[in-house]
Amino acid sequence: MTIRAALITSAGMALAVAMPAWAQPAQGDDAAQTPDNEIVVTGSRIDRAGFDQPTPTAVIGDTELRQSSASNLQQVLNDQPQVRATVIGATTVGNTGSGTAPVDLRGLGIDRTLTLIDGRRFVGQNNLNFVPTSMVKRLEVVTGGASAAWGSGAVAGVVNIIMNTDLTGFSLGAESGISDRGDGQRYQFEGSWGTKFADGRGHFMIGAEYVEDKGLPPGSRLDRHGVRGADITVINGNVMLADDVNIPIRSHTGLILSGVLAGQTFNNDGTLRAYRGPDANGIGGADASNLYDDIYLAAPFKRLNAYARLSYDIGGATIWADATYGKTKSNYNFFPDFTAPGDVGGGLLTVSATNPYLSQTVRNQLAAAGETSFLLSRAYRDVLNFRFASDRELKEGAIGIKGSFGGGKWQYSAHYSHGELDEYSALLNSRLAVNFNNALDAVLSGGQIVCAINADADPSNNDAACRPLNIFGEGNASADAVNYVTGTQGGYSKGTLDSLGAKLQGDLFSLWAGPVTAAVGVEARWEKMKSRLDAGATAGGFGLPVYVAPLSGGFNVKEAFAEIVVPLFDADAFKADLNGAARYSDYSTSGGIWSWKVGGTVRLFNDLLLRATRSRDIRSPNIADLYNETSINIGPQVDQDSAGRTGIPGYTSTPSQVTTFSGGNVNLKPEIGSTLTIGGSYSPSFARGLQFSVDYYDVKIDGAIATLSASDLTAACALGSQAACNQIIRDPVTQTLRTVYSNAQNIAQFATSGFDFEASYVLPMKQIAGAGPATLRFRALATYVKKLVYDNGLTRNDAAGDVGDGVALGLPKWRGTFSASYQDDVLGFDARVRYVGGGKFNHLLNGVDGPLLANNDISARVYLDLGAQYKVTDNFTFYTKVNNVFDRKLPFSTTGSPHYDTLGRYFTVGANVKF
Repeated sequence: MTIRAALITSAGMALAVAMPAWAQPAQGDDAAQTPDNEIVVTGSRIDRAGFDQPTPTAVIGDTELRQSSASNLQQVLNDQPQVRATVIGATTVGNTGSGTAPVDLRGLGIDRTLTLIDGRRFVGQNNLNFVPTSMVKRLEVVTGGASAAWGSGAVAGVVNIIMNTDLTGFSLGAESGISDRGDGQRYQFEGSWGTKFADGRGHFMIGAEYVEDKGLPPGSRLDRHGVRGADITVINGNVMLADDVNIPIRSHTGLILSGVLAGQTFNNDGTLRAYRGPDANGIGGADASNLYDDIYLAAPFKRLNAYARLSYDIGGATIWADATYGKTKSNYNFFPDFTAPGDVGGGLLTVSATNPYLSQTVRNQLAAAGETSFLLSRAYRDVLNFRFASDRELKEGAIGIKGSFGGGKWQYSAHYSHGELDEYSALLNSRLAVNFNNALDAVLSGGQIVCAINADADPSNNDAACRPLNIFGEGNASADAVNYVTGTQGGYSKGTLDSLGAKLQGDLFSLWAGPVTAAVGVEARWEKMKSRLDAGATAGGFGLPVYVAPLSGGFNVKEAFAEIVVPLFDADAFKADLNGAARYSDYSTSGGIWSWKVGGTVRLFNDLLLRATRSRDIRSPNIADLYNETSINIGPQVDQDSAGRTGIPGYTSTPSQVTTFSGGNVNLKPEIGSTLTIGGSYSPSFARGLQFSVDYYDVKIDGAIATLSASDLTAACALGSQAACNQIIRDPVTQTLRTVYSNAQNIAQFATSGFDFEASYVLPMKQIAGAGPATLRFRALATYVKKLVYDNGLTRNDAAGDVGDGVALGLPKWRGTFSASYQDDVLGFDARVRYVGGGKFNHLLNGVDGPLLANNDISARVYLDLGAQYKVTDNFTFYTKVNNVFDRKLPFSTTGSPHYDTLGRYFTVGANVKF
């Protein structure tokens, strides 16, 4: 079952000069190196000085980490134009993904972005809530296909988290943030310590971090355009998005809809008054409500992380071991059970006119009118308000070695890791359907209000535990009654990952242009998942069952890879390299498959770098895809592939007995991606520190895993999808539909293309003033999405430019950031401008392809963020930040936008002490 921590850094530290995104710096340029002069090679498995890899790669350093003012690494990445904020606090308020923080490069889905820690997989893969941000040195992001280098899941790219493994000294930090509306509070504390021993050959470090994010409660929606509910209404004949759209007949205290008292709602003391409903457009109304009145705008969570590492140099090798611990918790009001009798999904409730919880006055009025019952609409915010709780705990350990031989000409590395991820999630206050119905039927017996079943003369129908429920007005139900009608349903799961890998790299021989360098290696991993239901879910009986199907399964994969760099030319004005890689992966579930990459770079006059890559990438099915419990349903279906069959004797397009299988599919194959990137960068020698780059990308994914209903599969087959036709079995004589496999299938396609742009400039102030340690840094990043197509075999939809939160795969066509920073020995200032393009709420509502939405156009948003750091002493730094300075509000949002700023103006203050 499937979110936001700032990296506290000292303002007195020198700014890291990170390699500009989507580009490779000029050979020999200081900008090519990270602060400790390590070579950035995430897009390749070859780490050779002077090697310009052809795969676009970005480095996010301490400046970007500081400017984001974020509660985890995911939020830092979400500020990058190439990342879609698919799963965040604002999008997990109505599902069980709260507490997770995955990355979604290119908007192709979180399962198609591979996340690594120091180049290796971790058991909490793509949940960055498990990574202590205060101990991260930098992030390296590959935005081209990288399966040949790193394996499955790297179809959209790779995020490699580089830890600060040479930390020394003691550090403490604290940070607090709050919105200008007084909500969204966040608290963060971190501490770390590192030391060397054995004359510097050994090193030990340990650190921990705690973050508590309060989220945004339900009352924060309207002020931020977080629309409460249906959000679409008709105003003056026009279908429009609007604020505060309510269900006309929904009340938290109970609204009578029939008879002599129709149109009146209950006060909390049981008396009645006229219902104050919405206007003719469905807007407003003091007593009216909608589902989102009671749902958080951004989900709260807590997290605790710890990381420790020990290393020791022995001759030409370093052995190391590390341990990671992470824990995330969520516990907050989810939403009322809208499927309960009386609420919008449960139908109107019939109430007896003699219900003893009705006041005598009300009963007299009903009796005088000769009415024995009335219809009631009621939202059970007080009794049936689901509360979602989750507890995720990660434990992982790894050991490894790296070194060299042959005078340093050959380098090797190897590692093994074992990780476990334990999860429990539950819905508290879940309605027990039978008990709830029993408790609603209250009668007077022996002067006491009891459940009708206990006043029945038939003792076999009794339930001694039943307690009658008062639903007239809020807060009137007894604690015993609430306990009787509600329970907890939940589930436990345990995932394990064992991973090992080894790599050898060296120069094979030399050509006219330099040495031919190769890297070879092997990797293997074993993944398992086992889940079970808790006692409540096992017993069942819930009116809205969520935890119904435990999941168990696993797979293993064994892989071998090789990569080579061949220098073709090496002259002062012209240099060229050819780079190729291949990987063979043997999955226990689907067999063997190849992935590969070929690319090259050309450098002209040491200033202009041109590059191109073509790759075949894979995404293997995960455990949920493979092993989700299969269910069988026998019932009627509609055959949408009846052409040419209607004349066959015995054929019917509406068969009543069709067997439908749904769930996971152990026969799934890996998805196949094809990626092309072409681009270049320009670093003029006459302006050191200045760089421009542009890259074109084109990604296609075939055989993407998706699930269609039985009827949709027949429609897709009629449209020519052979994959859909393969899932359908017909009667060989009558051609009537008999069996459909609507479980997960390799049936869909993705396609996206566009451009990434960057300009950056790093200017030491001594070039202007002639002296001083201050530095100015400028950086601009932008992405243009030309298309983002999803084709499930039935429908084909290009969601590029769709920016409404209800569009599952939508992305703004333009996104960009511009940042400027100044840093000297004492003071530092940051300014950042974030641009998020506008578009259609949903282009299918533009009046041509579907119904007309009058205000379908959403304008772009520009956000300004400012920050400052002051080094009070050599050891103590104070900093402050303001994000979204001008408080740019959300566009109309039905739930919570993944594209636009949800918090509004947000203030952060913090301090850091180092010794």
